[in-house]
Amino acid sequence: MPKFEQDGFTLIDVSHKVEDGMVTYKGLPAPIICDYLTREASKNHYEEGTSFQIGVVTLCSNTGTYVDVPFHRYEDGEDLSEISLAKLANLDAIKIEIGQDVPQITPQHLQGIDVKGKAVLFETNWSRHWGTDQYFENHPYVIEETAVYLRDQGAVFVGIDSYNIDDVSGNTRPCHSTLLKAGIPICEHMTCLNELPDSEFRFFAVPVKMKGMGTFPVRAFGLIKS
Repeated sequence: MPKFEQDGFTLIDVSHKVEDGMVTYKGLPAPIICDYLTREASKNHYEEGTSFQIGVVTLCSNTGTYVDVPFHRYEDGEDLSEISLAKLANLDAIKIEIGQDVPQITPQHLQGIDVKGKAVLFETNWSRHWGTDQYFENHPYVIEETAVYLRDQGAVFVGIDSYNIDDVSGNTRPCHSTLLKAGIPICEHMTCLNELPDSEFRFFAVPVKMKGMGTFPVRAFGLIKS
């Protein structure tokens, strides 16, 4: 269970583990994770009883659970070094259960739900296919009208536990275009959203503060008062 207790709060991890050779998105390179300095080799540099490991990672930005910020889609948009932490951390959040194998997330799924000022996380349970070929095929996605609705109703962050927030059968990405143009970050490839409540929790998905990048892996989690 991805739960951690701390000082009257429960932290729920909703991100995938990044491992050497894993495939997140078909056609993109898998991460290479290896030692630069092994513990054994470090013994030649330090006193007895002192050893270290230093690693090297070659990583595509779209690896594991990651956040997209405006620069990912727009050259003049905020990159990872420019976007405010207030858009990525300690967000008032809600989770919307879509139901298993529902292909399209429509505005009807949001009827009667106040999304203003909220991080909106869509639970589709597609992450159950993570690590299999099925994960890449016929995944649930958000239609353009839903992205427009989220933008117009004041959502501040949108996440999903599937392969892509957009339909990847074509070459357009209307949800990315709509949300990122409005400065709304997107988190994809989430997992374990069933562990989160429907509301009354805070959400965090903070990437490295990197110049000239619009996407990067995150350790995403929900924070619930115990």
